Amino acid sequence: MNIAHAGSAATYETAVFAGGCFWQFQPYFEDLNGVLNVSTGYTGGHTLNPTYNEVSSGDTGHLESIEIRYDPSQISYDKLLQVFWRSIDPTNANGQFDNIGPQYHTAVFYKSKEQKAVAEASRYALAASGKFDKSIVTEVVAATKFYLAEDEHQDYYKKKPFLFKLAQIVSGRDAFLKRTWGTDQAITVANPVDNEKVFNKAERLKSLTPLQYDVTQKNADEPPFKNEYWANEQEGIYVDIVSGEPLFSSKDKFDAGTGWPSFTQPLDKEHVVLKEKGSLFWTITQVRSRDANSFLGDLFEDGPGPTGLRYCINSAALKFIPKDELEANGYGVYTVQFD
Repeated sequence: MNIAHAGSAATYETAVFAGGCFWQFQPYFEDLNGVLNVSTGYTGGHTLNPTYNEVSSGDTGHLESIEIRYDPSQISYDKLLQVFWRSIDPTNANGQFDNIGPQYHTAVFYKSKEQKAVAEASRYALAASGKFDKSIVTEVVAATKFYLAEDEHQDYYKKKPFLFKLAQIVSGRDAFLKRTWGTDQAITVANPVDNEKVFNKAERLKSLTPLQYDVTQKNADEPPFKNEYWANEQEGIYVDIVSGEPLFSSKDKFDAGTGWPSFTQPLDKEHVVLKEKGSLFWTITQVRSRDANSFLGDLFEDGPGPTGLRYCINSAALKFIPKDELEANGYGVYTVQFD
């Protein structure tokens, strides 16, 4: 996936890390703003199309790894590295915690000269920080082909949450990370903007209709052609029904013939977060709001110019503010586009 983000020249990029057992390692990156998808797999070895059993033998040269698709306009590669270091023991040359063997070694697999430079600088800074008494043994190496792990090894922490949490405790990973990093373990990646509105989410949810609640909180879709804004031609902006954060403009709205409001790009890209969902055989890119984490709709690559994108959005997730009411409602900064 390589979609140019509206309003930005950035494209979605990929980071590959090995951090021991990928069952335990994957969740640290899942809910970061700007991360679309995290997949488990194998890389760095000398065999083709490796299986879990083959890699587990330690004879393939492959490491259990994760592949992260992320939007660099929302989260930097350096931020991902900060999360990486806070998720592993970078001084263990034999594996990670209770997982011993070459397949559990740690590594950063860089995919460009820029990633290599950032990774090496980050590794140097970690070594100089004094956090560890032992040497940092995590390697920074060039990326090779990444092989997706079998479906049963994707999102293990969701499929078997009890066993996942038990493994985190028994392995000693949780205790080690808390002891090493303390209150510095959490990494903040949100990017506040000037027009961010303070809101009480719990109170706002109480005011939603059943349909609005199902759409924004349960990822439901409303019926096509039977929703409030699919044919709305007024000038103005669309904001999140829960938080009020600005999302889309009528200037970017078009009739896609689907029966839902469609837009070529967000009004304010800082408030729109994309998240890939699916399995080995299919994926879909969800569109969500940043502050409220409301489900808005889905993103497709069949839209008109200038972006070629179609943000297919549920009316139930939106509130429309006509251009003549923007100033009175605190959105005066957006009136200029209608002059």
